Amino acid sequence: MTDPTPSETKNLDRYGSAELDWNRAREAMAHGPTPEVTYFLGTCRPDGTPHAAGVGAQWLDGDLYFTSSPAARKARDLAVNPACTISVRLPGIDLVLDGTAERVTDPGTLAKVAAGYRAGGWPAEVLGDALTAPFSAPSAGAPPWGVYRFTFHTAVGVATTEPFGATRWRFDR
Repeated sequence: MTDPTPSETKNLDRYGSAELDWNRAREAMAHGPTPEVTYFLGTCRPDGTPHAAGVGAQWLDGDLYFTSSPAARKARDLAVNPACTISVRLPGIDLVLDGTAERVTDPGTLAKVAAGYRAGGWPAEVLGDALTAPFSAPSAGAPPWGVYRFTFHTAVGVATTEPFGATRWRFDR
């Protein structure tokens, strides 16, 4: 997959600022997973109530990737309904992305995701169709952890540094 290009851009700023460039958002996400940045995954429980969980997401080939124990609420929600959101505060821009998440088991993709996590300080390794490591977040549960690809169709960005602005981008994916 390649980095997505917006098919539609809408300026949401009510103070007269210009629309934000998608590259600003993409470059902020591409800095890799770090302990200082938490992405928040929003899912919907089978009964319709919302659920949110912090995840260590990483940008890879135009999508975000994250992990989950199969027993975790987020994994169980996504098994029933893959529609979800991811929101994050990155240096210079806050983002909310709407899309879907699906489990990934391709060995090549798993190896790339594990390498990205290792580069960010988490010693992840591929184990079968998932990842393992000597430790993870206190709430992650025991390994192995499944890998999920989050493919977004809409993103909203609000700049927190100059140049300021607010923009919605839509993608044909």
